[in-house]
Amino acid sequence: MSEEQMLSPAAFGRAFKAFLERALEGEEAEEPPFVSRLANHLGADPRKLPILAEQFSVIEHPNVQAAMDAWISGTSRSAELVGMSAERKRYQGLSFSDLITPVAGGLTGDRAPQPGPVDYVNVLVARGETRACVQHGLYLLGDGEEKLAVLLRVSGEHGPPGIHVEVMAAAPEAATAFLSEIRAGMLRHNVYRGQALTLGNPHGPFGEGGPMVEFLAIPEIEEDAVVLPDGVLERVERHTVRFAAHAEKLLAAGRHLKRGLLLHGPPGTGKTLTAMYLVGKMPGRTTVVLSGGGYGLVAPSCELARNLQPSMVILEDVDLVAEERGMHHMGENPLLYELLNEMDGLAEDADVIFVLTTNRADLLEPALAARPGRIDQATEIPLPDAGCRQRLIQLYGAGLDLRLEDPETVVARTEGVSASFIKELLRRATLFAAEGGESLVVTDRHVSEALDEILADGGTLTMRLLGGQSPSTVGAPEWPEAEPGDWMP
Repeated sequence: MSEEQMLSPAAFGRAFKAFLERALEGEEAEEPPFVSRLANHLGADPRKLPILAEQFSVIEHPNVQAAMDAWISGTSRSAELVGMSAERKRYQGLSFSDLITPVAGGLTGDRAPQPGPVDYVNVLVARGETRACVQHGLYLLGDGEEKLAVLLRVSGEHGPPGIHVEVMAAAPEAATAFLSEIRAGMLRHNVYRGQALTLGNPHGPFGEGGPMVEFLAIPEIEEDAVVLPDGVLERVERHTVRFAAHAEKLLAAGRHLKRGLLLHGPPGTGKTLTAMYLVGKMPGRTTVVLSGGGYGLVAPSCELARNLQPSMVILEDVDLVAEERGMHHMGENPLLYELLNEMDGLAEDADVIFVLTTNRADLLEPALAARPGRIDQATEIPLPDAGCRQRLIQLYGAGLDLRLEDPETVVARTEGVSASFIKELLRRATLFAAEGGESLVVTDRHVSEALDEILADGGTLTMRLLGGQSPSTVGAPEWPEAEPGDWMP
């Protein structure tokens, strides 16, 4: 072929377009199969009916499913669930408009969505428990003489995440009433009620995948395991557990239920343990835990707490988000504003407890603790005193063959340490005992060796990492050398 006979790219494009147009001339677009399916069910041409749509957060998927199942189970109601097969279904997502619009053919394909299998996805609804939820499905519903069609689909693989519910009905008010009942059912049958959970994001800091839910084990912590100075735990319980026990009486007396508790003190003293203890003391109360990266989900976490009260929001290491405004670039802290707005936005009768923990109360935004209704009680969780250290040795020594002839010396040498330090001390002493022979008996000598290694070899940094203050090794008493037969049998 000569150069003169070759088509330019523009000429080739025009020729190819003309070819496609001639190929399609005279062809009538095939009516999508869902048109007749919907028309038979609704008794009207679906191409002329309005569509009412609502979108929910991805974490509401099991609740939408629970509400749908509850609606279907109602008296005089019927349901048929139809799946759909279509090109690019997961890429683009299908709406009602896609189901009833003819396909013209050409480069984009010539196959309208067809009836097919229903897509389900397993969604966690508790620790170790899942529920099969519809991912793409068309419900043909009947409520007596009223007929509705409901399209439930999940987006998020290639676009903003969400649960989409579209309703088509001959009477618009029927669609409105249906969605209202679904919203009410989502609260009534909410799978998160009474559970301990945290929100996270599976796709990094920018939220492309939306929030996800992780269920936490509700701890079984005995009161003896929370080793605090006399009266401290009682004050904490009075502001939380006892308020909850007398909620109805307090409301009847015109007293508000919303309350905030700040637990502050050095690292490793038991602030988080105390908060988890409170969770176990109030069974049935929904608990949302926020820490680290989850602080970016303050708003949805507080919304969960509002909807599922009685509830509790635990914010660990809140100094990471609620520092002085002046310490941040440009003097602003958007997460702080969001936290304060959420706390202030709750009604006075909202039975929501905010429990905040911090190692640096001095860095907290003054407004957080100064204004009543945000924080009503600030309780210090201090480093353990001598009596607490004695109890901690017994607590963390449980299950060991612990034979200490001079426990007072251990108590004296551990002045200024945290509960975490004592836990590590006994773990390290157990290792020394295991290396010393076949019988695993932990003695004064093993504890002394562990203390020397942590305090002397590890130095001040190890002490700080374990939550303690300055080591008190100067002038510490010497440990007696062990002689055969000196120890307990």
